[in-house]
Amino acid sequence: MRESVAAENVPGGFSAVYDVLKALEESGRIRRGYFVAGLGATQFALPAAVDLLRQLRNAPPEEKPEFVQLAASDPANPYGSVLRWPELPVAEEDAESAPRVLTRASYAEVILRNGQLVAWLRRGNPNLLIFLPGEEPERSQTAAGLAHFICGRGQQRMRGNNHEGVLITTINGQPVAAHPMARFLMDAGFHPGPLGMHLRRIPLAIGQREAQQASGEVH
Repeated sequence: MRESVAAENVPGGFSAVYDVLKALEESGRIRRGYFVAGLGATQFALPAAVDLLRQLRNAPPEEKPEFVQLAASDPANPYGSVLRWPELPVAEEDAESAPRVLTRASYAEVILRNGQLVAWLRRGNPNLLIFLPGEEPERSQTAAGLAHFICGRGQQRMRGNNHEGVLITTINGQPVAAHPMARFLMDAGFHPGPLGMHLRRIPLAIGQREAQQASGEVH
């Protein structure tokens, strides 16, 4: 797509590679089509990629959404490159620590739900930005799923890196306790504290610990 070429800073831009892509299409090695709505109309893809897109045409069932956490700079994250970042949902009385600009920096991570951006965070930073649907029940469903995903990922990282806990201080610039997301975080396993919401490491049962040690998951 024109947008993906621009995001990769290809010298000469889309016009520099268009003739090559057109030749590949005429030889049957790639296909031309309108695969991603809302982007440039002239798009090219490998046949296998087109087949994968067709399989993903139907969204996953709402009761089993797919959450993925990626480095913001990961090519699999389309936001900030092919897709625009959403508007920052920062409150009027936001904290000084709240980000003013979303970036694909190496220190940042994103959480996607069924391909949609639902959270942006800095590694090791207690301030979280979330992007929830505006309507119910999707809003509450997304918030609950995100809270459980953050809790699960936090437990995995604490077991793998021997960290003592996870802290969330603000959400969208508000103290975490004042944000509606707080109740979902508590339901998922976070605990309120003087600095915000804490997630403590849950010790594994002996059988689980031995199984992970045998598989090399715990060091």
